[in-house]
Amino acid sequence: MWDFFAVATYGTVSLVFWYVGLVPDLATMRDRSTGLRARVYGVLALGWRGSARHWERHQTAYLLLAGLATTLVVSVHTVVSFDFAVAQLPGWHATVLPPYFVAGAIFSGFAMVLTLLIPVRVWLGLRALVTDRHLDYCARLMLTAGLVVAYGYAAELFFAWYSGDPHERDLLASHLHGRSAPLFWLIIGLNVVLPQSLWWRAARRSTVWLFLLSIAINLGMWLERWLIVISSLEHGFLPTTGGAYWPTFWDWLTLAGTLGFFAFFMLLFLRFVPAIAMSELRELVAERRRRGA
Repeated sequence: MWDFFAVATYGTVSLVFWYVGLVPDLATMRDRSTGLRARVYGVLALGWRGSARHWERHQTAYLLLAGLATTLVVSVHTVVSFDFAVAQLPGWHATVLPPYFVAGAIFSGFAMVLTLLIPVRVWLGLRALVTDRHLDYCARLMLTAGLVVAYGYAAELFFAWYSGDPHERDLLASHLHGRSAPLFWLIIGLNVVLPQSLWWRAARRSTVWLFLLSIAINLGMWLERWLIVISSLEHGFLPTTGGAYWPTFWDWLTLAGTLGFFAFFMLLFLRFVPAIAMSELRELVAERRRRGA
């Protein structure tokens, strides 16, 4: 129930925020199109005419949605982490999970941004708009969030040892040198060791390295979810709950289907909507002209 309302709220606000930002560009597409396409863009543009009154209300709504979305980043992932933290299961019952989940979302989110942005930047010729400086700043934020995630890993290990709970220590032993050890150390390598390269400016400015690193981080964060959910469920309090799980053929197909749906909608977005907001670029051009004057 918590997850449903949290994810539904997050998705709704994100969709509205994305759509409100597109309204001026949809009006531009409406004015440059003909026939059925112009009608579709006209409906989506909500009667936008670019008047001062429209811009004032647009900027106010956009700012309010931005503030609301920022708070939701913290609240939604905190609520999701509570699904685990309020349980007694080993590996879940920890107070570090709320900030750990928020930092992990920022960490994997910037990694996904780079995974999508770098190829699009090359394919659409956007190097003049998405500069190396932008990639550098994304890498810095990813490094900062990655350090918080690394602290979360260390805190989880320390709490499991310091608690003295035999079930928690059994899970800790499995992570360090047991059945889940290969997966655990792979996650440490992908999410903790490799991101340390971002301390060097050359790594932050290398598009090839950032692209490969972002894929590695996305993989590491996905495996971390596996470790949190599957590995903890394999180490319950009852012997009957123990065992090893491996996904079936249909589980892999479900995962592939979700990735396929995401790629499908991403390509639709790039095909029918400007990849970079034209209205924001006009503001930048006008600002440069004012400064030059």
